[in-house]
Amino acid sequence: MSTGKFIVIEGMEGAGKSSAITAIENLLTQQGIEFVNTREPGGTPLAESLRDMVKSVDHQEKLTVETELLLMYASRSQLLANKILPALAKGLWVIGDRHDLSSRAYQGGGRGFDEKIMNTISDITLKGFKPDLTLYLDIDPHIGLSRAKARGDLDRIELEQMEFFIRVHQKYRELAAQDPSIVSVDASQTMAQVHQDIIEEVQQFMSTIEQA
Repeated sequence: MSTGKFIVIEGMEGAGKSSAITAIENLLTQQGIEFVNTREPGGTPLAESLRDMVKSVDHQEKLTVETELLLMYASRSQLLANKILPALAKGLWVIGDRHDLSSRAYQGGGRGFDEKIMNTISDITLKGFKPDLTLYLDIDPHIGLSRAKARGDLDRIELEQMEFFIRVHQKYRELAAQDPSIVSVDASQTMAQVHQDIIEEVQQFMSTIEQA
């Protein structure tokens, strides 16, 4: 398994992405697989600056939804070219905290951007690149947001109305059902069970690679 692979953890606020990533890190370490981590938006110095623009609640002017969308893909383009692709070329695995599916759910579902627009921008920036495996942590937005609020201050997107997150959740589920490379995990279970499900899915993915 020397060929690099890109595994992405997706999900709404409060779904438990950080602890899920730790579970995957532990598994890859046990298997002797070298890996790097990324997050979106962000992951490189310039992309992190773009992340700050997207997340900040302190802008002196209103950030338009069009600007938000383009900043997301600008950040993703930087991350892909300067971190993800070079790591994969070296045979490293990459564990991503969010990727294109997030934009499809938040900007496509939540903001209502047309799929053709999303496809065009994605084609320009990603050029058909996709994760090898996406693990979508599915949780009711009411539960997820209550967890996120318990963690502390919310960022600009997390302060959206519940109707926004309901649309995001619906789009996540819709897209996950259409793509066999996206595996849904019930994130409302106990953390131990969620992690067990994730580990089993990654192990199954590894077995598929070995058999190929």
